[in-house]
Amino acid sequence: MREIVFDTETTGLDPRTGDRMVEIGCVELVNRVPTGRTFHAYFNPDRPMPLEAEQVHGLGDAFLADKPRFHEGVLDLLEFLAESPLVAHNAQFDFGFLNFELGACGHPELSLERMIDTLTLARRRHPGAKHSLDALCTRYGIDRSHRVKHGALLDAELLAQVYVELTGGLQIGLQLAAERPEQTVEIVRLAPLHREFRAPRPHAASAEELARHKAFLETFDSPLWTS
Repeated sequence: MREIVFDTETTGLDPRTGDRMVEIGCVELVNRVPTGRTFHAYFNPDRPMPLEAEQVHGLGDAFLADKPRFHEGVLDLLEFLAESPLVAHNAQFDFGFLNFELGACGHPELSLERMIDTLTLARRRHPGAKHSLDALCTRYGIDRSHRVKHGALLDAELLAQVYVELTGGLQIGLQLAAERPEQTVEIVRLAPLHREFRAPRPHAASAEELARHKAFLETFDSPLWTS
């Protein structure tokens, strides 16, 4: 099964108030295993970048000035997404921006039936815990030391690892191995070892031992077992 894990960076929190998407990063999974195929693009938002947003992802006006507009790269993005399920963290946010950009340039919105939200998965699996991407990476031992600022492709790559852990982790690898009949395991049968026969040793006490034991018991004054 093919799935796409993706992340976006934006100028703010709400496309309905003029915020725009400025970066998208996508990672392809097949049977929950990364294939190495990715999609990554920056977009000129045609509006100034608020300082608070730039502090999150580091994408300023000067950097984005020569980048294409969303409508100029949308066909390549849609070709990569195809009809696959789409995985994102707090997916309502990313779907909201992606569908706004699609609608603005005359393309149909993506169906929410394709949405898989890792935030929802994390809340169900770890109720009461922290569910940020950083917190989940720490929980699952995923190296995020190179994540200085938010970046769409980097975050999608980290999220892909988190998603695999949330949906079964290493057990997936066992399942995939079972689905590959061409991989066989050679069974080596060892010849039984030759052992020399030994007669069983006697375990009952001898008459002499029983007599000594009886004499020993008679030395007790009013023992409990005779009361």
